Amino acid sequence: MPYRSYSQYLKERYGEKVYKLPVSLPVTCPNRDGTCGNEGCVFCGSIGAGYENLPADWTVTRQLASNREHISGKYKANKFIPYFQNFSNTYLPPEELRRYLVEACQPDVVALALATRPDCVSDAHLEVLQNIKETYNVDISVELGLQTVNYHTLDKIGRGHSLGEYVDAVCRLHRFGLECCTHLILNLPWDDRRDVVENAKVLSALGVEQVKLHALYIVKGTQMARWYEEGSIQLCSMEEYMERVILFLQYLHPDMVVQRLLGRAPESHTLFSNWQTGWWKIRDEIHATMRERGLQQGDCCNYLNGAAVTKKFGVF
Repeated sequence: MPYRSYSQYLKERYGEKVYKLPVSLPVTCPNRDGTCGNEGCVFCGSIGAGYENLPADWTVTRQLASNREHISGKYKANKFIPYFQNFSNTYLPPEELRRYLVEACQPDVVALALATRPDCVSDAHLEVLQNIKETYNVDISVELGLQTVNYHTLDKIGRGHSLGEYVDAVCRLHRFGLECCTHLILNLPWDDRRDVVENAKVLSALGVEQVKLHALYIVKGTQMARWYEEGSIQLCSMEEYMERVILFLQYLHPDMVVQRLLGRAPESHTLFSNWQTGWWKIRDEIHATMRERGLQQGDCCNYLNGAAVTKKFGVF
């Protein structure tokens, strides 16, 4: 494998296959309820990212049981990570969050993963997460939706925050002994390969533990869909996306875990998704290209720890 894959990382850490079980909470997003905005990000549909999630009004226990039954039979898994996936899962009072997370700390659970926004992580929430980690002996990873380090592009996609809030969230997560996974979209219409490299550099410099890449898909009914249909934005080719992923991996710190190289969304909800090609085919082509070129994650990660003085005088 030319990069540090999530599946291999899980096997190394927990000794066997581990699967994520999606969980929905009855939460929304500050970019939808008027706190930061009212319409959400320009690429985000009305149901968020939870296309395969169970109803949010089901208890956490019921959702885990249903998903566990499906996964266990298909993949023979015995250990799980409840993944609080949809919208901003720390956008609620800390004690309410605690109740949901404690319910998820079941005997076969080895870790918890929470997707949220950088501006929805307060010290009060982090104290709750730290306490649960120590009390229930589970690892905790907070997945921050950043999408790009280019703050001009963040404005264009209506994120409602800039790069500064992300840096603040990562630093505070680490102070509380929690891990961070960052979501990035490498083919936003306003970003180029320079932004791809800077994405890798910023995450590596901050010591982010994991990254999850997405290829931009166009969800029906969104502002992005309207721009796409009227031709005011252009998407790069599949070949260009693959080159961007390879470039990103070359500049990424070799210790960082790569959860995935692109996401997926159902055709029924999208105007465009992964160039109408199976995500696994694109992934496999990226693997093959890197092997043919002799490339590995971290090949170009030579910019940290005083790179200029090291280049001039060598390692001290």
